[in-house]
Amino acid sequence: MYRVLVVDDIDDNAVFLQTLLETEGYAVETAAGGWAAIRQIKACCPDLILLDVMMPDMVGYEVIERVRTQLKLSTVPVVLLTAYNDISRKEALEMGANFLMRKPIDNKSLLDCVKKLCDSESHQQESHQQESHQQIAYSKADVN
Repeated sequence: MYRVLVVDDIDDNAVFLQTLLETEGYAVETAAGGWAAIRQIKACCPDLILLDVMMPDMVGYEVIERVRTQLKLSTVPVVLLTAYNDISRKEALEMGANFLMRKPIDNKSLLDCVKKLCDSESHQQESHQQESHQQIAYSKADVN
């Protein structure tokens, strides 16, 4: 089961996204702001982060920067959510997001995006695990 962290300072938005994702089988946690998100991410790294851009304590870009600078969290996919039209997809990608979605969110598009990113992340993790096992096997062979 994939773990998704929904970060939004508007409780109704967070609860809506949580309900939508849980009905599709995702394990969802919510955070009401940037600092709360950072604490939750450090405690239990999610498979995907849905992140509101405009929050009072820390904007979404700051959260991404902190997530990306921590080694273990550098590959976690992040979807930025915004109601503002002045943010381009290119800017979002340059800031470290994997995708930008505009509010109001289209449920099907969001679910498709979440599935694609989680499946991609799962594949990457499996590849890294296989590489690690191969390196261990080669190391043991070199010793013998």
